[in-house]
Formats: sequence, C-alpha cells, structure tokens
Amino acid sequence: MTYDYIIIGGGIVGMSTAWQLQQRFPEKSILLLEKEASYSSHQTGHNSGVVHAGVYYAPGSLKAKFCKEGVNATLSFCREHDIPFEQCGKMLVATNEVEVERMQALYKRCHENGIDVELLDGKQLKAREPNIIGLGGIFVKETAIVNYQVITTKMAECFTQSGGDARLNHKVVGLKESADQVEVQVDNLGKLETFNGRFLITCSGLMADRTTKMLGIETDFQIIPFRGEYYRLPKKYNDIVNHLIYPIPDPELPFLGVHLTRMIDGSVTVGPNAVQGWKREGYGKINISVTDIWDMVCFSGFWRVLKKHFATGIVETKNSWYKPGYLKLVQKYCPQLKVSDLQAYPAGVRAQAVLKDGTLVHDFLFAQSDRSLHVCNAPSPAATSAIPIGNYICDKVLQAQQN
Repeated sequence: MTYDYIIIGGGIVGMSTAWQLQQRFPEKSILLLEKEASYSSHQTGHNSGVVHAGVYYAPGSLKAKFCKEGVNATLSFCREHDIPFEQCGKMLVATNEVEVERMQALYKRCHENGIDVELLDGKQLKAREPNIIGLGGIFVKETAIVNYQVITTKMAECFTQSGGDARLNHKVVGLKESADQVEVQVDNLGKLETFNGRFLITCSGLMADRTTKMLGIETDFQIIPFRGEYYRLPKKYNDIVNHLIYPIPDPELPFLGVHLTRMIDGSVTVGPNAVQGWKREGYGKINISVTDIWDMVCFSGFWRVLKKHFATGIVETKNSWYKPGYLKLVQKYCPQLKVSDLQAYPAGVRAQAVLKDGTLVHDFLFAQSDRSLHVCNAPSPAATSAIPIGNYICDKVLQAQQN
C-alpha cells in the first residue's frame, strides 16, 4: 500500500498535523509513525504544561502569531473533549530596577501583540500574591495550565477514529525519495518494514536534523539539546501562589528563567534551568551519548554558541549540581522557600536548532524537498501553538504539492 501522506513523529505537533490533515481530506490515506511505545514521550511529555499567551515574542513573528491563535484553539479543544485545564493567569515579577525597565518593554510588547495584561506596582502585586516579593509585575490573564500528553492522546484518538493509521514502536531508520514517492524504512521492535508515501512530513523534534540528512537535504542547522531541570515543592506549598510566577527574562538570553508553575494536578514545580545536554533524549543528571556528542563537537555552530554563552553556561551548570545556587534564583521573588523544599521531579530536554554561525533559531524553521516537508525547529511555545502550527503545515504541504 502507498499512503497519500506519511508523518514522522507522535508528539503534539506531529499529531496535530495528522489529525487536521485527516479532517481536511477524509478520503486520503494518512500514516503516522512514532518510535516510542506511547505518544508525546519526549518534549511534549516533559514540559511545564503552560498554555502561553505570547508575551515575549517579536510582533509579526510566526511565534507570536501561532501563540495567540494557539491559546484559543487549545482551550477550545479542551472544552470540546472535556480535558481539564485552568486559566489561572501568569504574573511576571520584577525584583530590581533593571527588571522594572525590562518589564516596561515587555508591557509594550504585550500591547503590540494584542495581549490583555495589567501592569501592577509593588502593593498591587503583594495584594494578589502575598508570598511573592517584587517592585511590580505584569499580570497576563490568558495564560492557562493543562496536561499536553492528554491533549495529544485525544488528538490521536480523533485521528484514528476519522480513518488515520497511527503506529507506535515504529522507529524510522531510512528514507529514500524518488520521483513519485518517499520510501520509509522502519524498525518495528527488531522487525524491518517499509512504507511508501506520496508525500512525507517530519515532526521529529530532537531528531529533526537527522531526518533531513536521511534524504540528503542541505541545511545549515543542527539540533543542540538543552536539559531543563525541575523540582517539585512539598504538598504544603500547593497554595503558595495564586498564579504562575515568572521572572522578568534577560533579553540577551534565550531562556525565560526559573519560575513557579502551578500544575494541573494541583502541585507546584520550580524550574526549569537550561543546562547543556550530552544526550538528545537524556533526562537524567548524567546521560551521555557518544553519537550525540560527536555530532555536536563536529558542528561549528556548537562552539560558537558555547563561546558566546560560556559564562552563563558555567553558572547554569554550577546551579544544576548545587541546590542553594538554584534556589537563589527563586528566593529573589519567593524568599520563604528552603533547599529541603526542592524535591525530585523529571527533567525535560529542549531541541534547540542552531545555525552554523552560532545563531540560536528562535522562530519556526522548515526544510523541503519535492516530496517532503520537515519541521526543523518548533520552539516553545510549540505545545500551545500545536493546532495553528498543524494547520500551517497542512497549508504548506498543499502549496508544495501544487508547485
């Protein structure tokens, strides 16, 4: 059998694309391949569960556009399918004068992106968050929390119920493109299988650069993994905050900083930091892959990123191993927490696309061949934006087939 479309990757972006493509074309045959034993096993299943409003993103960027559309689309999907969520809002807290200046710039950006926010002084912040200290804050009303694995699983159910074919434990080991199809070679628990598709879509996250290489597509990026470590607070702190508490980010750094996140299960987490990963799918403290390390050290962009952010990387690595250092990042706005309050919680790994010149890719990045489309970079807030991203990918696929 030759499928009309084959999609690689069972995270939320791949599943959203498969589901929406099947909705558009119920008569088409669509196959989704996922190498793990369950959907959303990697980035989708190891994030903070936040439905972002789009505060930080440059006006006019795909990130800003998709995020704003994604909030409404995600919450509408949850309502339609009875998936629990809570629109608790986010508080961005400024703790010094430098952060107050950055807060004013963020407040302006929120209005440029059409986001409903409130600017609070220190007293107003204290009234809403008694356990948080700061000189002021931005309250982002639209921000919510949810379990993205539940959403992905529901999308998979919708996809298969409408005629889609989804296969777990199918690891892609080879790709070959000809004039009329793409041949996909798969390892199914030790058994080699081959599937043929008229068009291929890859949403392979941490392996995005490797799927393009399988087809010989020339690109100038590579995926560099960054591990984000979290802690969970004891149950006695489940009500320590009323909203999500975020620091005002440093615009020179690519990550948002350590924050307090209310989870949909009622718990509160602290994190994440951003530590250099030495294995793309390594979630433990010490995870090493010789293949992944070799790919990094042979890539010029890795060394340029390392040089540019060397000092920050040293601090992040130190705090990864030294809990009091990690805790200080939280105590600046929540001083009552102690080292003993930081309990173990699973880490996540961010697939960061880096260009050869050392530039971190902050927006979405795609690559194409005659019969394939590859999502090379789907940065945060990809989970929030998964539905509009999937719709956008469907449009790009149709455009590619018409050309």
